[in-house]
Amino acid sequence: MTSDGSAARPRRSVLYMPGSNARALEKAKGLPADALILDLEDAVAPDAKAEARAQVCAAVHDGGYGDREIIIRVNGADTPWGDDDLKAAAVAGAEAILIPKVESAQMVQDAAAKMTAAGAPDGTNLWCMMETPRGILQAEEIAGSNPRLKCFVMGTSDLTKDLHALHTLDRMPMVPSLAICLLAARAEGLAIVDGVYLDLKNEDGFRSACRQGLELGFDGKTLIHPSQVGPANEVFGPSDKEVELSRRIIEAFAEAADEGKAVVVVDGKLVENLHVENAKRIVGLADAIARLAVADPV
Repeated sequence: MTSDGSAARPRRSVLYMPGSNARALEKAKGLPADALILDLEDAVAPDAKAEARAQVCAAVHDGGYGDREIIIRVNGADTPWGDDDLKAAAVAGAEAILIPKVESAQMVQDAAAKMTAAGAPDGTNLWCMMETPRGILQAEEIAGSNPRLKCFVMGTSDLTKDLHALHTLDRMPMVPSLAICLLAARAEGLAIVDGVYLDLKNEDGFRSACRQGLELGFDGKTLIHPSQVGPANEVFGPSDKEVELSRRIIEAFAEAADEGKAVVVVDGKLVENLHVENAKRIVGLADAIARLAVADPV
């Protein structure tokens, strides 16, 4: 379960797909990614924006993506395409709309108001790209800005550029920004996914970045290529051992509670309520992953 009481939703692998590429949109239906971001922004050339918008909205409307979470990334409100993107995406049937370069609560509130005016269902969510220095500094304000907001997406490539930082193996230049956004997201009960890894030839490096993201607390990672889906699912998904232990913790604590005890020992380690809450989160995630696999249309 999530902090708001809703069922856990896997976001181990969140794959960007170019909205102007019809073949890619079709191929995405057979990929084991937990979520797909159908992109109208960075992946689409200016002269292809309108065509990509129509193509993406039609693809979402037609379906065929199973239970994968579908997100449409629109162009910014300050671009010639932003408002039209938002209006079209609001009624396309996607689970969420991702808005780029968010730097204030007002930007989120404006987007939400436009979605509502365009006829977006109450269940259509907003996601925010956190990818500028000003956005990072306003993360707390942004995280609590609107009920439609459900997820932060780290845009580490743009952020690295704006900071005049370097892409390093340990990503130390990114850690302060990652930590700020993690704190803000968790304080408001939001999901949060890590930024992309650019070196497609370096699987060891990619796995290391995934492991770092997991250790920091991210729900998953945004991806730029289908080859990254499998490793991301593996790293961010709970292992069979973790799930088995979590189930035993839940069971043992329930038995202890029936006996009036507030703590219990499992495998030689003291277990309190906070450990049980985490165990329930892990089991909920594992169950959701299993349901997603069963519902896969492939």
